[in-house]
Amino acid sequence: QVQLVESGGGLVQPGESPTLSCASNKFTLHHFAMGWFRQVSGKEREGVSCISRHSGNTNYVDAVKGRFTISKDNAKLTVYLQLSNLKPEDTADYYCAPVMPGQGSCVMTPYFDNYWGQGTRVTVSS
Repeated sequence: QVQLVESGGGLVQPGESPTLSCASNKFTLHHFAMGWFRQVSGKEREGVSCISRHSGNTNYVDAVKGRFTISKDNAKLTVYLQLSNLKPEDTADYYCAPVMPGQGSCVMTPYFDNYWGQGTRVTVSS
């Protein structure tokens, strides 16, 4: 069974570098590539980053390249998203989810149509 519990959000200033966590389980991390998505109220949820199941290859949406870093710790059963050089437009609810595999990598498309954790809200404000 897939398990997803996001945490680490909050009110952050543009110069801060918070790390979001997605606590999962062995089944989820063993079977799926994982991704982070974000959603602003009234807008579509968008893919932010993903990490492949085994190789650790990553992908990022252009808006966060060079600023966000995805990683995972299989021993801790957790997927991370470190945020840096934050901008007000990064304000959103952030979700992790299993994503579609790519050739040796991953695709920022949810594997399941409607399976999400509760999300964690990041508000960027000075």
